[in-house]
Amino acid sequence: MDVPTGASPSSANRPENRPGGRPEGRPKARRPWVMPAVAAGVAVLLAGGAGGAYLVFGRTSASEQPAAKASAQKAAAVTGPDVCAMLPKETVDRLVPQATVTADSRSGEYTITFNCTWANQRISFGEYWRSRQVEVKVDQHRGDGAKTGRSMAQNSFDIDYSSAKYGETAKPTLKKGEKDYTSKVRDIQGVGDGAFAQYVWRRSGNVLWYSYGEAHARVADMTIQVKYQANQQRKDAQIFSSDTVQSVTEDNAIREVTGLAGQIAKGVAAWKAQHPDVLAQPLKAPSATPTAPSASATPTPTPSPTQLAAMPADCVAAGKAATKLVPGAETRATGGGTGADAQNECRWLNRKIDAGGDVTKTRSVLITTHRFTNRAGAPDAGAAKTFYASRRGGAKSVEDLDSRDVDWAKLSDIKGMGDAAYSQYISYRRGAIFAGSATVTIQKGALVVTVDYAGQQRPDSEPTNSPKVRLMPSKEAVAGALSVSRAYLAGLEGGPGGG
Repeated sequence: MDVPTGASPSSANRPENRPGGRPEGRPKARRPWVMPAVAAGVAVLLAGGAGGAYLVFGRTSASEQPAAKASAQKAAAVTGPDVCAMLPKETVDRLVPQATVTADSRSGEYTITFNCTWANQRISFGEYWRSRQVEVKVDQHRGDGAKTGRSMAQNSFDIDYSSAKYGETAKPTLKKGEKDYTSKVRDIQGVGDGAFAQYVWRRSGNVLWYSYGEAHARVADMTIQVKYQANQQRKDAQIFSSDTVQSVTEDNAIREVTGLAGQIAKGVAAWKAQHPDVLAQPLKAPSATPTAPSASATPTPTPSPTQLAAMPADCVAAGKAATKLVPGAETRATGGGTGADAQNECRWLNRKIDAGGDVTKTRSVLITTHRFTNRAGAPDAGAAKTFYASRRGGAKSVEDLDSRDVDWAKLSDIKGMGDAAYSQYISYRRGAIFAGSATVTIQKGALVVTVDYAGQQRPDSEPTNSPKVRLMPSKEAVAGALSVSRAYLAGLEGGPGGG
């Protein structure tokens, strides 16, 4: 039985019909360190979203782990879970008839990722063409220093939850003809170590017209993301238009992703029970298996992030500004990402800058670029806007948190930089390295660019987490991140890109 669809959320829930609309923002009350939102803020920092200090300086890669721990993990390594096998055939056949099934797995610096997608974009049903898709992503999180993989997974889940809660009340700037609705977060009981679901409804002009349900869950050191999208359109409708389109309703979308998240969580828990304390290995090779001759499209597998031989051109444009901030820098560039989100990272790092008087400085610049494309391979500004809004939401949710050792300053929106931009400063005194860090995040067309500038100074004889460490102050950090951001954008626009 197919899932019923509808043209919009229920009229009572539509943003334009809510009494008084959505509240403009959150109360300014400071929150104590013990609340879950703080863990979300730490996850933002570790991921580079609200400041890259710990990412740039203190990330412990698998190759840098203590020898005994690394060898134990290597000995215990087994192939990771087969996500595609976790959904019963009857569930798949009901939600996505005659689906093309695509699988992908890869090992990254922070997670080992396992994806599976069931899709059929052209299902004949009486007078309608129907489109159905289920996407599942399972991430196993690596440990980081004293933090276990389970702790890192919890941090990741917390920031997803925090961003979703922000989306409940966020009021994006809409153009004429655009409509946007994000439902309240619905907690899911009895699924993994925690789970929630949310519904998104989008309308823009006569082309962009869709809705979907999304669920997140955690099982031990693994996080789960499930997305279900469905719509239908009359066969006699004008091509490339939203005429007669109906998309999945809120109740149906939430119901389906709730059930899917439960099934995937059970599969992940079963794999964990069979392989306790094991860091999984990617599957041997990506696969694409059509379940019917008419469903034959096979997307290109996404490669794991790889180190690049040279800086990408956009990073080269910002190089003068970056090396001015980080003299004598070691440089590194990597590329990777998912099919719809091609990414590269460029880093300038010097941990031992002689500041005179037996004082050592550490400085780092990290530029992370996301390039979004749609299924046809064309730039996707809508996806970039959504990604930017999620990043901004996570950063906004942790501003002014009351903490002994991590302080997030107020987020500042930046006018005249790209299509949208914001900055935030963080002072960080946790773990192996203390640092002051500023982040500038920019959305320009189908790009989202994050520039992190972080640093500290200390007496030569002191460790990087000594009480005598002086963090790079906010004024210096923000000014440096802005200078690199402007150079980067100037390079995109054909300017000199200098500092």
